[in-house]
Amino acid sequence: MSWKNRTSPSSNEATMTIRVPASSANLGPGFDSIGLAVNRYLHLDVWPSEEWLFTSSSPHLEGIPSGKTNMVYNVARAFAATKCLALPPCHVDMRSDIPLARGLGSSAAAIIAAIELADQLVHMNATREEKLRFASILEGHPDNVGACLYGGLTIGMHTEKSTKMVAQPSPDVDLVLMVPSVELLTKEAREVLPETLPYRQSIEGSACGNVLVAALLTGDFALAGELMNRDRFHQPYRIGVVPGLTEALDDVLNYGVYGAALSGAGPTILCLAPSGEGEAIAKRIQEDYPDYEVSAAKPCDHGSFVSISPTVALTS
Repeated sequence: MSWKNRTSPSSNEATMTIRVPASSANLGPGFDSIGLAVNRYLHLDVWPSEEWLFTSSSPHLEGIPSGKTNMVYNVARAFAATKCLALPPCHVDMRSDIPLARGLGSSAAAIIAAIELADQLVHMNATREEKLRFASILEGHPDNVGACLYGGLTIGMHTEKSTKMVAQPSPDVDLVLMVPSVELLTKEAREVLPETLPYRQSIEGSACGNVLVAALLTGDFALAGELMNRDRFHQPYRIGVVPGLTEALDDVLNYGVYGAALSGAGPTILCLAPSGEGEAIAKRIQEDYPDYEVSAAKPCDHGSFVSISPTVALTS
């Protein structure tokens, strides 16, 4: 029996549910390499349909394309096409508490959700390595998509020939997210970056990233926090497109966080805070930074997850 002719168990129970966490990339000097999954999520509820339809009631997804121009469809179609497979039509209802264009991996979450959707719909049986490679080719780097796919703390490398990823459990910290009201598209944030860096500056930047990873893995969060604001690759060049960045990164240290950095390309600022203290710190920062939406979060050890309704088989 084809997917198209299957009947969902009820109008309220999805045949398939996909959940993908948000992510924060770079953590300062880990530019285009380090990612951390965050407990904000994109959910897809999926039913068989006569034609492709995307719906959502989430404010963060207001105005998403309802048909085949939707990003999720196009990524899913492209992934299926790598095995010369065609997707059956679906109704996909999307829910998200990941703000768009704020540096929390909203597009990476959509890419991973689309890959998982295609993998299930046409039984691709793709490995995580295959999913990561395809997603990294689309994004150009593995930091956000790796964290969305694997969960936890991820350290990756992406070249024209291969994509490598090391996944580790999340560090034992709280997160404080300072989300401004303005959007910042990744394309705009990348346009301000230089084409080349001086040799010695590159060495220093690489060393900062290496020590940051070691500090996170060994639980030396004070050292990790110090290194978050010593990036040489992107934050110094993005000051002009994120007003108040320098002052905010310095000032939040007064609230008891270990350190802070742009989340991805920004404009969200991600703070590492002692475990159990995130809520209290977020409340104090919110009082002094009314132009931001400040909230506590946690790293997420689990990557993308797919649930199939037990009463509806997906196999032919």
